[in-house]
Amino acid sequence: MATANADAAEVERLYELGDRLSSAKDKSQHAADYEAIIASVKGQNVKAKQLAAQLIPRYFRSFPALGTFAMEAMFDLVEMEELAIRIQAIRGFPLLGKDAEFISKIADILGQLLTSGTAFLLSFLSSNVKCGYASQVLSCISEENVERDAVHKALMSLIRQDVKTSNSIPHMHFDTSDSLQPLFKHVESGSEIREKIICFLRDKVFPVKAELLKPQAEMERYITDLIKKSVQDVTGLEFKLFMDFLRSLSIFGDTAPRESFQELIEIIQAQADLDAQFDKIRVQSLTKGHFGSWLGLDPAFI
Repeated sequence: MATANADAAEVERLYELGDRLSSAKDKSQHAADYEAIIASVKGQNVKAKQLAAQLIPRYFRSFPALGTFAMEAMFDLVEMEELAIRIQAIRGFPLLGKDAEFISKIADILGQLLTSGTAFLLSFLSSNVKCGYASQVLSCISEENVERDAVHKALMSLIRQDVKTSNSIPHMHFDTSDSLQPLFKHVESGSEIREKIICFLRDKVFPVKAELLKPQAEMERYITDLIKKSVQDVTGLEFKLFMDFLRSLSIFGDTAPRESFQELIEIIQAQADLDAQFDKIRVQSLTKGHFGSWLGLDPAFI
């Protein structure tokens, strides 16, 4: 009973801190209140942690000096055992991403979270499936789907707001605080989450390229460079996925210059791991055959 009363009092205290910050004209004068909210993450109260996961992102931009402290608390929250806490923290990450300094790190963390549900599910199955816990298995699958959907939505929200910010700041696409670069880094490095990242790119990012790749020419070039680094160690199906996407870009379209066509050939050549003696005759032969047909290239263009 005493524990329940203490937990309720802690939640009430957080609500009061949040209300005080909400009504304050100069929120910077209430840094102690924000610090207290962040500190509550270290406690044992589940409801308090869930509320903190709401309040930390809401007032994050008002306390830049506490940014790193707040970010570390959010990272702790997404590692909590309770699904409700993790989901609330995941939903709050795009708000933190409005500060360009943290976009890259947030995208990286969200990318890693694409496998967190799977890992938990496999662990549960390995220890419980033989016991006939069918209902628990179904519950785990449901929780994994909920968390995966939350991560997908948070990542897409982060990428979209990164596009808006980038379009308002010249050349920001090439800054290290980009939201796409950390995702492609996982593909490039061959990390254990690469398959989940590739599926996310295929299902969520590539279909809305017209919305995300703005300004078009600059961003198409940027994502092409990311893909070129990523396809150095991929499966045949993954390579085809990336090449099909590149062929859908305007810079590699039917009216693209000869140099663009040659760039596609060089990507194929690198993937095939051919030596430096790979001459134009062999390139023409290869292109007019399987790869040329696959890429939809006109042999007369060679």
